[in-house]
Amino acid sequence: MPVQRLNHAVLYVRDVERSVAFYQEALGFEVVMGMQGAAFLQAPGSSNDHDLGLFEIGVQAGRSSAGRSTVGLYHLAWEVDTLEELERIDAKLRELGALVGASDHSTTKALYAHDPDGLEFEVSWLVPASLLTEDVLAGRSSIRPLDLAADKQRYGARTRGGVGVSIPA
Repeated sequence: MPVQRLNHAVLYVRDVERSVAFYQEALGFEVVMGMQGAAFLQAPGSSNDHDLGLFEIGVQAGRSSAGRSTVGLYHLAWEVDTLEELERIDAKLRELGALVGASDHSTTKALYAHDPDGLEFEVSWLVPASLLTEDVLAGRSSIRPLDLAADKQRYGARTRGGVGVSIPA
């Protein structure tokens, strides 16, 4: 039986309360269970028991060197339903000073941000299968700056992304 999807991720953080507050404000996660030094959060609309686990290791912890001098996870990616939602999250991440990049991968429209510990994550919208034209597919090998206004005009602000790609049609 093949793997179907990622159920949850677990991160080590310096300060669990600070990280919980960030993920709540930035992405709307809700705490479903907490204990001393740990919290389990669920994304809005998720049916998972939890989507993100956070474990505190203390303020003395050094920054992750993954990708610079050690192997490790580069980033997590969460998918949103609409470009309107991606635009709302873009504004929130900018407000928090967390946004570090925004890219158009042709089939995927992506925001990149850092949490309070510098751990990177992505929030993306996937072009639905019914809108994957030859020009969209041909553009996958290049990365361009994200233009949400143009993408909303082309695909529709409330078009459900990922249909037929990451979620069943």
